[in-house]
Amino acid sequence: MALTFAEVLHKGYAQTFEVKGEMLVDERSEFQHIQVFDTPLNGRVMALDGIVQITDRDEASYSEMLVHLPVMEIGAVKRVFIIGGGDGAVAEEALKHPGVEVEMCEIDGRVVEACKAHLGHVNNGAFDDPRFTLHLRDAFEFLKEPATKGRFDLIVADRPDPVGPAEVLFQTSFYELVRDALTDQGVVVFQNGTPFYQPEELVDTMAQLRSVFPQSGCYLTVTPTYTGGFMALTWGSRETSLGSVAPDEIARRWQASGAVTDYYNPGIHFGALALPEWIRRLTV
Repeated sequence: MALTFAEVLHKGYAQTFEVKGEMLVDERSEFQHIQVFDTPLNGRVMALDGIVQITDRDEASYSEMLVHLPVMEIGAVKRVFIIGGGDGAVAEEALKHPGVEVEMCEIDGRVVEACKAHLGHVNNGAFDDPRFTLHLRDAFEFLKEPATKGRFDLIVADRPDPVGPAEVLFQTSFYELVRDALTDQGVVVFQNGTPFYQPEELVDTMAQLRSVFPQSGCYLTVTPTYTGGFMALTWGSRETSLGSVAPDEIARRWQASGAVTDYYNPGIHFGALALPEWIRRLTV
């Protein structure tokens, strides 16, 4: 009988993966239970504490949208900060843009080591890029340091769901630290789950963002492994409003970047900013 992995996503709902062969990683670090395994349909999977974080088959729809949409809107990005992101997928996307320097705070070094060993085809050498700096520490504490103030053009909070140690990443005090670490034109992007199953998370986050940032909003992506249809990506900024750059300018910037993607393009850019009415109601 084949080995299986069951993920209990929401009360009364779960998904099950058939595992091909043996577990590649199945260990408990200081912080969490790390598992990496292969599946017939979703490719290689990493789960933390029983919750799927990434699959190599559909990660592009997540990591590309966290990075390229705000980068194209900001226009001139020099410094990117990633909160979490131990698989390196978001860092790899940011490093596709020439001249960009990336810093990342990942609290669990064992996650990074597992992903270097088993998801190298996803992060594509990002950890060894001379423009990349890894901080193995708590991002909340890192952002309290004076040197982070006004430093970053883009911050990507690749945070898990608001349970356990990740709860602090959903507090208003965290949003305030992130705001203070941005340049005036800088943008921060957060993942906020699937509104179909987690509407309250989107409602609560949008209220917090409006209380902290002069500009804020939501755009969408679809990552099949994160079941529930649309995934909400929320954002905040002092001065930049996503969706304000003309389509022909976004297309020009994208062509000039030379980045190669599997999901993002200028058409997807503007489609993602158009919200179905039931999601729009959750954001106002």
